[in-house]
Amino acid sequence: MKAFRVVGLLVLVVVRCVQGYDYLDGVNGSAPQPLLVDLTLIRSATENGAVCLDGTPGAYHLHPGSGSGANSWLVELEGGGWCNDISSCVYRKTTSRGSSNYMEKQIPFTGILSNKPEENPDFYNWNRVRICYCDGASFAGEGYNEAAGLYFRGQRIFSAAMEDLMSKGMHSAEQAFLTGCSAGGLASILHCDEFRALLPGNTNVKCLADAGLFLDVTDVAGVRSLRSFYEGVVTMQGVAKNLPGSCTAKMDATSCFFPQNLLSIIQTPTFLLNAAYDVCQIRSLTSENADPKGYWKACKYNYSECNEDQINFLQGLRNQMLDATKGFSNSKQNGLFINSCFAHCQSETQDTWYGDNSPTIQNKGIAKSVGDWYFDRAEVKAIDCPYPCDKTCHNPVSC
Repeated sequence: MKAFRVVGLLVLVVVRCVQGYDYLDGVNGSAPQPLLVDLTLIRSATENGAVCLDGTPGAYHLHPGSGSGANSWLVELEGGGWCNDISSCVYRKTTSRGSSNYMEKQIPFTGILSNKPEENPDFYNWNRVRICYCDGASFAGEGYNEAAGLYFRGQRIFSAAMEDLMSKGMHSAEQAFLTGCSAGGLASILHCDEFRALLPGNTNVKCLADAGLFLDVTDVAGVRSLRSFYEGVVTMQGVAKNLPGSCTAKMDATSCFFPQNLLSIIQTPTFLLNAAYDVCQIRSLTSENADPKGYWKACKYNYSECNEDQINFLQGLRNQMLDATKGFSNSKQNGLFINSCFAHCQSETQDTWYGDNSPTIQNKGIAKSVGDWYFDRAEVKAIDCPYPCDKTCHNPVSC
């Protein structure tokens, strides 16, 4: 499986009023340049074994908060797929997904990480962190393959990064928000209660999983291919020992790597942000292995080309996602925004997070929905009507 990559986009934006909140979207009609944030190696990472697949130290990007946000922390776990066998993990050693030697020295902070109030009204002045993803198991592995020189240390990276951030002020945070996209969205679910336990009891702690709701479903060939893939990740990387015991006591470890089996046991308030037709899941379920004759090729690259049977399959995927979140949604403390778009990772890119013509459900966008939920301004349980009713979707064809 190819690593999922997300590139921050900037858009021209205009002044708009959102349900009583006036936000300035842009300055003099020009698109502002994104903030570039330096790479920081995790302190004592090598000594503590908090290392990437190739043994180089784990890392993060941090932009300090200011003003009213100086004592609030938003920690994002980066995504980027998984590796499930020796060859795919060895390949990642030559990329930023497996080595800090290949990580960008500076990255743009956009979307939920933006430092501009006109782009990120609720979290712009918080301490904002992106923890780099270089382990290939959603920050959950623990092991070592000597023959291949592979370090499976995702859990140690998460723990060491938290310790480093605590020393930089997070230990006294008044508000904290753990977020993540794709494999990072799965990681935010896996580590949500752990994150809560690190902070004082009076800290307002919540979690956001963006595009992390990967489902244990059959592909177009009728095979549970993602389950087989995840089994490789969990087994090779020693993930089982770091999964919630309340899940593994009832299910096999691979099942406990699927978010749908974790939602009922998370104690910390959590928000699910997901496209009902997640473009990366669709790519996985219609891969060349599942569709060797290319029956899905036109459809998955142009959704208007999908025939009735293909649309029915996609609607079935949406229905399974809604079924998986029913119990979760019933809890008053939780929130969700499931739009009927063909998209993936909507909190990181500016045009989907908060920009002109951003996706909405009942005229409320993603940033406003997440902010309203986090600050208890409103209960948010937003579920879109089925495709093709939503005309606010951007529907990118790439994953």
